[in-house]
Amino acid sequence: MVQVAFAWDDAESIAAAHERFHEGRAAGRIVRPSILTSWQRCRSLGLVPDRLEVPYLEDLDLESRLCRAAAPVLAKVESALAGTGVSMILTDGKGRVIQRRGGEPELNRRLDAIRLAVGFAFAEQTAGTNGIGTALTDRRPCFVVGAEHFAECLYPLACAGAPIRDPLSGRVEGVLDLTCWRDDADPTMMRVVRDAAHTIEQRLLEQTTAREREFLDAFLRTNHGARLLVHPPAEGGLGELSSADEVLGRADQALLREKAAELISSPHLPMARVELRNGQVAALIRRPVAGPSGETGIAVEARLSGETVPPRPLPPFVSGPPGQAVPVRAPGTPTDASHETAPASGTDSESGTAPAGGTEGWLLLVGELGVGRLALQARQRLELLYDASVRIGTTLDVTRTAEELAEVVVPRFADFVAIDLPEAVLLGEEPAPDASVLRRVAFGGVHDSPLFQAGDTVDFVPSTPQARCLAARQAVLEADLTEAIGWRAVDPPRAEKILGCGIRSLIAAPMRARGTTLGVVSFFRSETRDAFEDDDLYIAEELVGRAGLCIDNARRFTRERTMALALQRSLLPRGLPEHGAVEVAHRYLPAQAGVSGDWYDVIPLSGSRVALAVGDVVGHGMHAAVTMGRLRTAVQNFAALDLPVEDVLSRLDDLVDRLDADQGPAEPGLGGGNGIVGASCLYAVYDPVSMRCTVARAGHPLPALVLPDGTVEFPDVPAGPPLGLGGLPFEPVELDIPDGSRLVLYTDGLIEQRRRDIDVGLRLLRDALARSGRSPEDTCEAVLHALLPGRPSDDVALLVARMHALEPDKVAVWDVGADPANVGPAREAVTSQLARWGLEDLAFTTELMVSELATNAIRYAKEPIQVRLLRDHDTLICEVSDGSSTSPRMRRAANTDEGGRGLFLIAQLATRWGTRYTKSGKVIWAEQKVRGTASPDGDRDGLSVASPTR
Repeated sequence: MVQVAFAWDDAESIAAAHERFHEGRAAGRIVRPSILTSWQRCRSLGLVPDRLEVPYLEDLDLESRLCRAAAPVLAKVESALAGTGVSMILTDGKGRVIQRRGGEPELNRRLDAIRLAVGFAFAEQTAGTNGIGTALTDRRPCFVVGAEHFAECLYPLACAGAPIRDPLSGRVEGVLDLTCWRDDADPTMMRVVRDAAHTIEQRLLEQTTAREREFLDAFLRTNHGARLLVHPPAEGGLGELSSADEVLGRADQALLREKAAELISSPHLPMARVELRNGQVAALIRRPVAGPSGETGIAVEARLSGETVPPRPLPPFVSGPPGQAVPVRAPGTPTDASHETAPASGTDSESGTAPAGGTEGWLLLVGELGVGRLALQARQRLELLYDASVRIGTTLDVTRTAEELAEVVVPRFADFVAIDLPEAVLLGEEPAPDASVLRRVAFGGVHDSPLFQAGDTVDFVPSTPQARCLAARQAVLEADLTEAIGWRAVDPPRAEKILGCGIRSLIAAPMRARGTTLGVVSFFRSETRDAFEDDDLYIAEELVGRAGLCIDNARRFTRERTMALALQRSLLPRGLPEHGAVEVAHRYLPAQAGVSGDWYDVIPLSGSRVALAVGDVVGHGMHAAVTMGRLRTAVQNFAALDLPVEDVLSRLDDLVDRLDADQGPAEPGLGGGNGIVGASCLYAVYDPVSMRCTVARAGHPLPALVLPDGTVEFPDVPAGPPLGLGGLPFEPVELDIPDGSRLVLYTDGLIEQRRRDIDVGLRLLRDALARSGRSPEDTCEAVLHALLPGRPSDDVALLVARMHALEPDKVAVWDVGADPANVGPAREAVTSQLARWGLEDLAFTTELMVSELATNAIRYAKEPIQVRLLRDHDTLICEVSDGSSTSPRMRRAANTDEGGRGLFLIAQLATRWGTRYTKSGKVIWAEQKVRGTASPDGDRDGLSVASPTR
């Protein structure tokens, strides 16, 4: 239903809106969207409101089938409107007036003055917004009142127009329009004109049905012995098989009907040969049939044979002149060569399909050449739309979806197709409303052409069909590009080349989804096939609409994936710390289907040790990325407490259990579920002094250990349960790590693939690692190249660490007895060792640390007490261990206190300090930074020592 939301007495507001529109300002909400869209089209065509120039055309067909069908309807409506002052106008499909009836004298004089009379064309391209032209362009009823017209000379009028479609082809054959003075306008005009147009359409259908009935009667009169496999149109409709189940199965019946329709629609194909399911062969023969009015129709006969398909071709079909039916040969009757239509491959008795008597031909289908073509096109269009629904949108990739659209429509619907989208859509963002510069994302064609290719940038100026369709938000048809001018403005030399290669017809359709314009699709046809018609607009809009939804889904997925990936990368370590104990390389590859929660970390610990962690979170999207960040932060905090590896996993397991219990229902847009139970983690701590690595895992794949000679091992680390399940302990394993070995940690996405067994993945990983001398970076590259496809289906995190031992001459250890008198010798030993390392400038602060820590251990702890110095790269580490598990704590001493200042002084002098617990007690450690290098003999070369802060 067309609703007319117009204030009849508000002509001044509409006129003011029209004036604002021509000044380039917003017209305002008072203008209906359909009218505003028409104004935009008119402006893009260069029309001006103060001039109306309509062409006059003499080649009118006043005896057309439209005129014959409309005559009684117009007479009836004219009688009903007598005395109302309404003029009734009938135009053809190009907007040319072929009849004008009724209307009072003053109105008719006005219509004559503006040339709204027989022979003049009032298409929107020449007359602007009006009831005739806009109804033709929009292909739907249209009511235009007063200043809603584009041309000022039409302001005093009101007109209601409705398109008249051919019921079979869908083509707009003309427009029925009611025109009156603006002050006499009434919304009921829309109902009257709509009902009258519908009645004319029914009469057009009756004309076609009557002709088909005449053809069938003519065929039956000429072929008295013909047997029917169709009902006459009055009974069952054209092409409906009658009692055919006794002869053929339903699948064969449908196949024969389809091939018969193709024969009727193909003027140059005299016969067809069809192999049926039961092994029989049907020869379909096309015969001309003349109706009583002189029109020529087509009858298709089917002849059945029990033979299988012979290798020899059928004899050529020879028919008589139009109107002369070829006689059907009875069984056993000799025929001359001029009437033979199929080889005598068998008799009726042999085939067992023909009843006694009559001829061996079965009448299968009767129709007109044009109608048969329309029926065939309708079926092909349905098949095209079905294939589009299946083949477009198989991925969540914007470019691939556009390519799928091109693959579906070429060459079935168009010879060339171009899909142009803004860069923002490719990035997953919302496109700007006025984006005119587009990128050709996909292009398809039957051969090379001068059209812009995929990857090119295209700027559509306002006069092009593409810009007009984007402005009007509906498809635009240019049936003959040789007559169109605006489309050449983008690149005139290229336009001439396009015409030179035979491209003649264009449909430009906007790609829209959920109220957003995503781009434009251009369909082209060459001169070797029929030009695009009005009915093709619906197919183009349907194809582009389906593709638009798929592309919008892909765009939204791209946006979410980009956000999740950016969040995850921000939560992953951007640059791992340099550490003397390990040389590290890492890789993270997001999944094709969406960002998951794979993560890794390298955490420096006290005593020159280092912790390595790799984990995997269940799910995809934003939630997985956020959960990954929470787990990585928790691991860093637990590692800072210097807990054993099994305790780190146990606490992480408890945390996951609590987090999962605190989660509410799944929130839309986060990607995946909100539960995090099932996350996995592998945690390892390497000590370069003892060259041992302690490893434990929670539902995570085994680590790989590459020895210096290239031997690859997968250490047998007990598989604990995934995080959050609880109930079972995590068992650590200590590994002896030779100097220069590589420890490889990874997530399951590296070795598990949909089409590959996990054992195969482990074997490929072993082969990729089995080479000595590789750096961690080279190892990462080799592993990813050997195991991963171009676009992995799951996230992959890879961490490769080459282990280095701390040389014995960089470690010094002294046992200290539980006597305060032993503190002095310990200070002297430390000073001597620092001198051998060339670190005399650190002697004072280090002596003070050793003195305070050793004194505290002697006074408050128990034996064994030990002092250890470690020289690791640019760090000097001082450790004092004892047999007590009581940890000292720093406090601010009062002015009258004799003690309590030791740890405070250490905190001021050290860059880092802390306490870690061991099986036999605790270790208090403090680190100092050393800048520069020292020569092996102790002489400093450009050495500078960090000044302690107080």
